[in-house]
Amino acid sequence: MDLSQYIEHTLLKADATKEELINLFEEAKKYSFIGVCINGCNVKFAKEYLKGTPVKIVTVIGFPLGACITEVKAFEAKKAIEDGADEIDMVINIQSLKDKNYSYTKEDIQKVKQVCKNIPLKVIIETDLLTKEEIIKACNIIAETQANYAKTSTGFVKNGVGAKEEDIKLMAETLKNTNVKIKASGGIKDRDKAISLIKSGASRLGTSSGVKLLKTDSY
Repeated sequence: MDLSQYIEHTLLKADATKEELINLFEEAKKYSFIGVCINGCNVKFAKEYLKGTPVKIVTVIGFPLGACITEVKAFEAKKAIEDGADEIDMVINIQSLKDKNYSYTKEDIQKVKQVCKNIPLKVIIETDLLTKEEIIKACNIIAETQANYAKTSTGFVKNGVGAKEEDIKLMAETLKNTNVKIKASGGIKDRDKAISLIKSGASRLGTSSGVKLLKTDSY
């Protein structure tokens, strides 16, 4: 299995330096990762640095809490796309989902999707904070909005596990008759786990351990 074409090489920590970003970009080029996932303030720099390469630039919106108002998320997505983002990963409004205010949850995604147009939109549902029923409901709402991916995690939940095989299977079963794909992220630190998540239904992996996952591949 060629894991490189599943991996979005990720650097989202608040204290990331320019040197660390350059290293991320160089690794993405060297190992043919499908993309890099970075904070919005670094999108312009990434666009210039990775010009002429096939590496996609992915950025996060409403990250990591998903708690800013919809208009802010939509503006943030618009600016990121103007700066050169190829794909957008937004965080769902977790509070509205838990409060069963599903119309707000849906509209929050729809407004960002309208800005994205043909730019792929991934919706982070933060599985560590949800019940199984809430995971199913979130996936159904995502399908209704015609977003492109449901994504497990930000990786920023204290004591969170991140992507779990059982959650990926549940998401895949819920989304099986839709066009929505699944991105697994959070806690993906070894090759065996990565492969198990793909076999469970993930078609993308967000991880800061991308190079480590490939250590048994031939490069």
